[in-house]
Amino acid sequence: MGPPPVVTGVSPKEGPPGTRVTVRGEFLGTGPTDLQGLTICGCDCLLSAEWKSTNKIIARSGPGKGRGDIIVTTRSGGKGTSTVQFRGYHETIGPMKESAVWVEEAPLQTLAWGRRSLSPTSYQQEDPLGLSVEENETTCKWSIGTDLKNDPLFTPHTETIQAIQSKKFPEDDLHELFPEGSGDLASEQFIAGWFLLEHHHATTFDDLRAGLAFLRRKVDGQKEGQLSFLKANVGSVMDQLDTLTILKEKFESDVKEHGPDPTAKVEKAIQESMLEANKLFEEVLARRDRADATRNALGVLQRFKFLFSLPVSIERNIRKGDYDVVINDYARAKNLFSKTDVPVFKKVLVEVEQRINRLRDILHNKLQDMPSTLEEQKKIIRNLVNLEATGDPAWDGISCHSTYISQRLNSCRDEHIAAEIAAGEDAGKTPKAGHQSTPVTNKFAKSGNNANNNNNNNNSQSQDWLSSVPQRVLFVEELTELVSERFPDLWKLGQAYFSGDLHVKVEAGRQAQFKRMVMAAIELFSGLLRAAILPHTLDRMSIQRQTYGTWPSQGMEGVGPWLPHCLRYIRSTYSSLIRLDLPGEALDIVSSLIFDLRLHCMSTLFQQASEHVKSLHKRETWKIEFDTKHGGITALPSQFESKVQEVVQLVKESVLLGEQREMQILENSSAQRELSALVQGLLLSFSQSLENCAFSNEAMMQEDHSSAVSQLIGSPAVYRGSEKEGSGPAWEQRLLTTLSNCQYTAKVVLPRLSELFTRHGYPSPILPIATATNALNTLDRRILEVYLEQKSDPLVGTIEPSMYLGRFDWDTPRKPTDIRPYAKEIITNMIGVHAEVHRVSPNLVSRVLTQIVETVAEELSRLMSCVTRFSVEGNQQARADIRAVEETVRLFTTPSAQSFFEEALEAIPPLTSTADKKVVEDILSKFRVRMRLQLMCFGDPKSQQTAGGPGM
Repeated sequence: MGPPPVVTGVSPKEGPPGTRVTVRGEFLGTGPTDLQGLTICGCDCLLSAEWKSTNKIIARSGPGKGRGDIIVTTRSGGKGTSTVQFRGYHETIGPMKESAVWVEEAPLQTLAWGRRSLSPTSYQQEDPLGLSVEENETTCKWSIGTDLKNDPLFTPHTETIQAIQSKKFPEDDLHELFPEGSGDLASEQFIAGWFLLEHHHATTFDDLRAGLAFLRRKVDGQKEGQLSFLKANVGSVMDQLDTLTILKEKFESDVKEHGPDPTAKVEKAIQESMLEANKLFEEVLARRDRADATRNALGVLQRFKFLFSLPVSIERNIRKGDYDVVINDYARAKNLFSKTDVPVFKKVLVEVEQRINRLRDILHNKLQDMPSTLEEQKKIIRNLVNLEATGDPAWDGISCHSTYISQRLNSCRDEHIAAEIAAGEDAGKTPKAGHQSTPVTNKFAKSGNNANNNNNNNNSQSQDWLSSVPQRVLFVEELTELVSERFPDLWKLGQAYFSGDLHVKVEAGRQAQFKRMVMAAIELFSGLLRAAILPHTLDRMSIQRQTYGTWPSQGMEGVGPWLPHCLRYIRSTYSSLIRLDLPGEALDIVSSLIFDLRLHCMSTLFQQASEHVKSLHKRETWKIEFDTKHGGITALPSQFESKVQEVVQLVKESVLLGEQREMQILENSSAQRELSALVQGLLLSFSQSLENCAFSNEAMMQEDHSSAVSQLIGSPAVYRGSEKEGSGPAWEQRLLTTLSNCQYTAKVVLPRLSELFTRHGYPSPILPIATATNALNTLDRRILEVYLEQKSDPLVGTIEPSMYLGRFDWDTPRKPTDIRPYAKEIITNMIGVHAEVHRVSPNLVSRVLTQIVETVAEELSRLMSCVTRFSVEGNQQARADIRAVEETVRLFTTPSAQSFFEEALEAIPPLTSTADKKVVEDILSKFRVRMRLQLMCFGDPKSQQTAGGPGM
């Protein structure tokens, strides 16, 4: 309710009836329809009111007289108040004066002081004092009356001859002085004081006194005027008497001649003349009657033109679609003629009803014709309600909308299932390469097509892209867009129905039915999506599979990479449903679907990442990149780390980060356990990839067992030359490279991945990291054992044949001068192993050589213990050989190897002579000088990392 109207100004402030009045004020209504009443001086002036603005109204004043308030009444503010007043007055009206009100033709009044009466054509009365008044809008000019001027007793006064400027005496003051009086000479309430103040308030006293004398003489003259009149007109009077006498004599003669009733013959003659006249003018009168009848009919047609032209008008407006005009005309006709008894009007109304019934049918068909916008449906429902259609058009519209959504969802499913079946049949004939496409939005692809209509190449590429998108993904896009577009209209239409916006009466039980409609639509939407991308969440033998459709079993193969894309579309639809303020039960259905899809998406992404990591060995180029801290590694660990980072980020964005009204994945214990298992499986998959790199059949078949042989005995050599061109590195080098990758992954990559999981909010990765580390350590030990087996067995196997080459016997009398060739070959072979390992990863040199040195020391101990007899020279030779080997590999000698070297020396009889010992020392001194370069290969490992190289 707004503020009440207040009238603060009016122009003009007074006037006769019909005066155009401008009313000004505040809060005078918001529009023409808001103005409900306007009274001026108590008279209703609403019909003539013209609303201009909230501060201005123009109207015509009514027949009210006197002062009165101006009251404005509006629908928004109610009855208002007025701070100003308007004064209405009635003017003296003459026959030529325009008037806005009816003037009663009162009988003429005859003045009591004279024989003269008012002229029947004049309403103006002469001044009884003999003074005349000439008025204009601003001044009153007093002059001497004609009668008084001709009076011989009247002496003119100077002031009455001159024009006196004066204002009109206020009428309000007259009303205050004489509340019940009037200045009208013909009124019963005539008061002389009012008359004098109104007409002679500026007249001098002498003039008024002269006027009074004139009035007295006029009254006295009336008494003497009758006798004098007869004396002056005696001739005329006598003539009148003679005429009356003649008339009497004539009447008496007529009675004798024609009888006492002379009018009978006249009446008979008149009747006969009328009959003859009727005969003469019968046809003319008949034509006149017909013309009058026609004129009357045309008048009726013209008067009721609206009704008679209404059927044609309704037909025309229906064809044009102007239903509002039809409804307004129909309502107007019902208000005017619904209770008529005129047969013609009833017949026209029957035709109108027939056309209105046809309009109702048209609107009902339009209401059922889908799709249509919410505003169109509301407009159709309002039109049906205004046409008083039978039934409940609002509920019919809701039911049609609900049925359309269900039918559209099912038809969308059928179309895409048929398309997938057809694509599967085509795939059986031609290979389909669509699973390698990158998931992007379908809308983007469509917009790309529209933007490149003039480019045939781009169009063909877009078509290829669309053909590569799985039908289930296209189905999810279309289904979610359909629900986002159509379901809000259904919900809003239902809310408008129950809130009364559609102006229909809500029947009992409708709310429960509408809730079932909403739940059915949401359940169908969720079920169709589950059947398409989450079939494992539906019971195989349940009715749900039959209700929601059965997709081809092979269609899920390429859907995995598109699951985050599908999740984004479903989340977008879920957000639109949340904004509608749906019941919690309906939202929970979609929330459960999103939760299951997030779990499935998480599982699929990790499984796909695991499969990708397992196949990394196929992309291994064996190109080694050297790191000052970790040695040589390939790109495989970096590729593994990049893939893990990618899937961790993708899972976090699409799965772990819950949006509005979504259950948190990490708050579910079973989901946490599944996520931990998936992370562990992803990390373990890299150890499998490394194992495939090391022990694949292809790598093992590349080993050429018939390569170079020992120069001493012709046995297989330990260190081979460069690998074959184009075949990649040798198997032993692959083992070393894989071993280096294992160490780098365990020491560098896994800690970084642990920090990555923690930074992105994943559950504690301690167990998966520990499991992956154990797997890498196990693989590390296995690779090392295989490598040592490949290197140690040939090396150890050449020691004994080389030692006894040429039927050598330790009981020889030959004086030793240098270490024997077998000892040099042992050192050379170990230098080859050292070079091979150092070439790949210097950090592995110590681990590999310590094991080989221990094996060599054990073999030398065994061989020395098998010798039955040493000569002094043989003793010197054996002791020099073993000490030379021991001194060469001193930095890689473990306690176990040292014990084997000591056992070998203990198996040789001790030298007692200083000279014999000096021979051994001389040999070793020459050995140190001659093999200084070889000895440098086994120097400090830290210096080797900078001074050593692959060529050592």
